Amino acid sequence: MYRRKDQPTVSVIIPARNEEKNLSHILPYLPPEVTEVILVDGHSTDNTIAVARSLRPTIRIIQQQGRGKGDAMRLGFTASTQDIVVMLDGDGSADPLEIPRFVEALVQGADFVKGSRFLGQGKSHDLTIVRSIGNWGLCALVNLLFHQKFSDLCYGYNAFWRDCLEHITLDCTGFEIEAQLCLRTYKAGLKIREVASVEHSRIHGMSNLHAFRDGWRILKIILSEWYTRPGISTKPIEQNYTYPKVPINTSSSQHFVNDL
Repeated sequence: MYRRKDQPTVSVIIPARNEEKNLSHILPYLPPEVTEVILVDGHSTDNTIAVARSLRPTIRIIQQQGRGKGDAMRLGFTASTQDIVVMLDGDGSADPLEIPRFVEALVQGADFVKGSRFLGQGKSHDLTIVRSIGNWGLCALVNLLFHQKFSDLCYGYNAFWRDCLEHITLDCTGFEIEAQLCLRTYKAGLKIREVASVEHSRIHGMSNLHAFRDGWRILKIILSEWYTRPGISTKPIEQNYTYPKVPINTSSSQHFVNDL
């Protein structure tokens, strides 16, 4: 790995399909340390690309040839050029003003920082009962099989040093990308830290996630990664409750919390 910096540059990867109405809740609120924004357009039929360019003229647009969130994220990872990569959904559910919290945890020594809706004062305004039960069950299975203490598994707000990609290979095409990225990072012996995060409801449009179909795909990833576990790291994850004061964006207003 190259020498990491105390003041790293940051790439934000945004997978988007028909998110023209949501981008105004994301792009204007990216913090100053974000030096590169890559939007991977998943065959949008609305004005997603035009709106993105109007809100952030320097944004890089990648046209996705394949399908699925995992395919989009892998394209974005490959195209990124900055020190840190942040995964940010395009539906307005992830607060871009939380990015400094993820960056600070990386600078403090983590290789991969995973957002958690169930750590500290983290929470979700978007999870249905079915998805909550599914996420709990999948997370419990991972903790049982891998002897870990993850508090959240199926959450897409994550950040990592870009050089971590030298140690893992990703091949998922769907929403299971988060589970595969997390488990392969763990199996590579890299340091994982969880930080609390607030997930907001999608602002406009319908989610592309299907609880049972995508839950089944995540389950298969978990079992596959467990089956190929020889040489697995036993390094425990870190759950960090100390963060800088950062603003938390909601769909209607912005407010500040001192210690999320």
